This record gives sequence, C-alpha cells and structure tokens, in this order.
Amino acid sequence: MPRIRKGAARRQAHKRVIKLVKGYRSSAGHLYRAAKEAAVRAGVYARAGRRLRKRDFRSLWITRLTAACQQRGIMYSRLVNGLKKANIALNRKMLSEIAIADPVAFDAIVAAAKPAAI
Repeated sequence: MPRIRKGAARRQAHKRVIKLVKGYRSSAGHLYRAAKEAAVRAGVYARAGRRLRKRDFRSLWITRLTAACQQRGIMYSRLVNGLKKANIALNRKMLSEIAIADPVAFDAIVAAAKPAAI
C-alpha cells in the first residue's frame, strides 16, 4: 500500500486558518504558521474582551446611578444598601435605565430606599 499523506485535508485546514485571519497585516494574514499564531492570539484577546465588556458596562451603570443619586441628595452606596434592606430587587442596569428613561419612577425608588438606608 502506498503511504498516504494529508493532501486535501491539510490544504483545507490551512485555508480555514487563513480565512480566519483575513485582513490581518503582513505575514500574519498570509503565511500559515504566522496566521495560526495570530488566530490563537486573537481568540485569547476576544475571550478577555468579552469579560472586560461586562466590567465596563457595570462601571457605566454605576457612574450613571451615582450622577442620578447626587441629583436626589443620596449617595450611591446608601441607595444600594437601602434597596437591599427594603427588599427591592433591581439590578444596576435596570436602575440606570429607569433613572434615564423615567425619572419620576426613579424618584419613587429613591424615596422607598431612603428610610431603609438610614
């Protein structure tokens, strides 16, 4: 029996990697070995980026809530503590959306949280 080498399978694997790195500069977008390393590195950055995006959004919501709380004369930390004690289960994303879209409802939430915070 003749010795079988990868042939078509190898070419398909190479094309798959090169397609992943389409648009990359220099050899990372053209040569297989460099392209493979670039694709792996890009995957690592993409995974880290997904975690960072969650962190960035939480920071944004807290910044918005801090500004809304300052307008109403309460500290952000006191608001969150008061909400927890008053058994009002709203996450920071929803609170910031309410503060922007419906200030009257946010005033009511703050009014409910203020007595519990003290």
